[in-house]
Amino acid sequence: MFTLDYDRLQATAVATDPFPHIVVPHFVPETTLPAVFRDLPPIAKRGSFPIASLPLGPHAAALIGELEGPRFRAAIATRFGLDLDDAPTMVTLRGQSTERDGHIHCDSTAKRVTVLLYLNPDTAAWNQHEGCLRLLRSRDLDDAAVEVPPVNGTLLVFPNSAEAWHGHKPFIGQRYVVQLNYMTNDSAARSELRRHRLSAFVKRLTAAA
Repeated sequence: MFTLDYDRLQATAVATDPFPHIVVPHFVPETTLPAVFRDLPPIAKRGSFPIASLPLGPHAAALIGELEGPRFRAAIATRFGLDLDDAPTMVTLRGQSTERDGHIHCDSTAKRVTVLLYLNPDTAAWNQHEGCLRLLRSRDLDDAAVEVPPVNGTLLVFPNSAEAWHGHKPFIGQRYVVQLNYMTNDSAARSELRRHRLSAFVKRLTAAA
């Protein structure tokens, strides 16, 4: 069984400024994170890659399995007072950030809840704020209530809404983040899930060629 710090998750209060969210540093324990990081596949291109299209090592695969499992789902549902029992999941991994990333946005309405898990080692590169996700009170990157460094197994979770603006200053370089979404059951969600599954299939064919 893969161990995550559920006690820390339960003990961390749900914040409301600028919108409901929870930030849990070291949700992936410090003793476990290096092995997970070593098991991540090298990613040379920008964009979100469906997990199914990527060769994960055993520790990284175990992490994803735990995130998609019933214990994590129940914990998130309880913290935010949501019924996620029938919500489909979509999991992607980013490994590179470019000048094209970080633009202020709200997530697709097909996504009920966004879960971001940051797997990067803590280095001086993140002390300059570039690449640190900001939760915003408006569509202004300087109007931030919270800034989340993408390091140390930090977990960020928020229910999606029309006011859930977020973004970061441009950062160019390696930036690993797992994104798990609990989706709605409507046609838009099904379409997005199909698109990501097709992308995974195409990437597998390309890798095999």
